[in-house]
Amino acid sequence: MRAAVLALLLAVALPAIEYKDGYANSNGVKIHYVTAGSGPLVVMIHGFPDFWYTWRNQMEALAPQYQVAAIDLRGYNLSDKPEGAENYDMRLLIADVAAVIKHLGRDKAIIVGHDWGGAISWQFAFHMPQMVERLIILNLPHPNGLSRELATNAKQQEASAYARRFQTADSHKALTPERLAGWVTDPAAKPKYIEAFQRSSMDAMMNYYRRNYPREPYQQSTAPQRLNVPVLMIHGLKDTALLSPALNGTWDWLDADFTLVTIPNASHFVQQDASDLVSKSIKSWLNR
Repeated sequence: MRAAVLALLLAVALPAIEYKDGYANSNGVKIHYVTAGSGPLVVMIHGFPDFWYTWRNQMEALAPQYQVAAIDLRGYNLSDKPEGAENYDMRLLIADVAAVIKHLGRDKAIIVGHDWGGAISWQFAFHMPQMVERLIILNLPHPNGLSRELATNAKQQEASAYARRFQTADSHKALTPERLAGWVTDPAAKPKYIEAFQRSSMDAMMNYYRRNYPREPYQQSTAPQRLNVPVLMIHGLKDTALLSPALNGTWDWLDADFTLVTIPNASHFVQQDASDLVSKSIKSWLNR
């Protein structure tokens, strides 16, 4: 009884997390984000098909100690949706992240990315290391590992068949908000996803693949990219698109400490499949 009363008192005493919408200007493109908490800045970047809301559990876990800002990638939900594949070039996606950090009055941030957000996070760290405090990547191998597997591993080539389809000119015509939300298992979240995808551009989503995903014939990188910031990688091993062999050798390309967490029963959307474990792993790694 005493324990129940104490738990109730603690629940009443803890303030509710306040979420605020904001917009950063990235060379004329409006980037929407949602922020919560205060402290060191954590910028969270979603992948395909997703939007800022994918990080809701991690935001709740981190907000008591950090200012967390989860962005909508350009083309998605409430961010601007410029037309043309050239407007989804990686250098512009990197600039979007920098714009959010600067808009929030910071010089650097802890960067967290999943899927395409992971790809952007890797490249942001390579090209703007002075703005990266630490790097956390979910289900997106180091670019060197992925290029090696695409060039040499038939299973990864088969697993990437979807990306080759997405690179075609009319691929967006086969997409619908309902179909894109098919992976969402949370019944309360699915309507929110459908609404967000109704506000999004299907063509823009495909432009990420048309502009940035490697094309056949696949070539292994001859100039491996190295990084000297602490890295945490979390990978759901049931991912059928990004296979685990691409993780091999990651430690050879990192010059700072590296932590790898693999979750056997989680699939590609590891931040939702194993949300509590992902949140605890991130929080523990940041606080050590």
